[in-house]
Amino acid sequence: MRTSRIIAGLSLAAAAALALTGCNSGTPGTTGNGGDGSDQTPWTVATSVDLTGSPTFDRIKKAGKVTIGVKEDQPGLGYLDATTNKRSGFDIDIARWMAASLGYDQDKIDFKPIASQNREQSIVNGDIDFYVGTYSITDKRKELISFAGPYFVTGQGLLVAKDNDKITGKDSLTKDDVVCSATGSTSIQQIKQLTPAQTKEYDTYSKCVQALVQGQVDAVTTDEAILLGYAAQDPTHLKTVGDTFTTERYGIGLAKGDTALQTFFNNTLTDGHEVWQKIFDNNLGASGVAAEQPKVDAVG
Repeated sequence: MRTSRIIAGLSLAAAAALALTGCNSGTPGTTGNGGDGSDQTPWTVATSVDLTGSPTFDRIKKAGKVTIGVKEDQPGLGYLDATTNKRSGFDIDIARWMAASLGYDQDKIDFKPIASQNREQSIVNGDIDFYVGTYSITDKRKELISFAGPYFVTGQGLLVAKDNDKITGKDSLTKDDVVCSATGSTSIQQIKQLTPAQTKEYDTYSKCVQALVQGQVDAVTTDEAILLGYAAQDPTHLKTVGDTFTTERYGIGLAKGDTALQTFFNNTLTDGHEVWQKIFDNNLGASGVAAEQPKVDAVG
């Protein structure tokens, strides 16, 4: 797929995401309706699923529910409305779709917020069955876990104060600038490698954004899809600057070596192009931007 095609339209999509963060009811049979106005889920709940050779699926069957690690502070992607206690976003619906493919409806899902630095360990420990939440596929992470996907592609960017004219992109960062990102994220590692800037780390991106608004840091860095959501929430004080400078491929994190589940999810993604498109349209489609589903990686 052409990564730039998605990235180029995300500024519009993020504005739509602000209006969509509270749309997803979080109850069976409903989903976000920012695209075509539909209140029905585009997926169906499978029956009589037989997934031989997956210890994760065996654990799910024994528990009678699916435990999924997610983010809950990323508008349009993975968001929890503190007032209504309802979850919404593209990642949340991808997670619901994967659970449905295994035969588990939304009332059988236990969503568990996991900080970026704890994702691998939560999967290794079996605290969650899989993770869906702006989780970039990297070789280092694949030493500990496996990934299905990718199911989305974006790139790393910068968020600054609206009145900041000094920082215009990655190459304008100096040793005097302080850039914030989430502990354990690929974004904090990249900014350390690619720029002379100082870094500040928190367990969530929302804390970085708060520090930016309060003048405690000069910029926030993570995937542009996330940053544009924050900018759309507070356009008076925040803006994104410069071009993206990495390619981030979002995958579904699961137990290392569980090739049966990895293959199952990859097949679900590959065979469910129309479902994927409706999930994207329902959550980010009000912008009118076209997006292409990425081709999944080969297993092994």
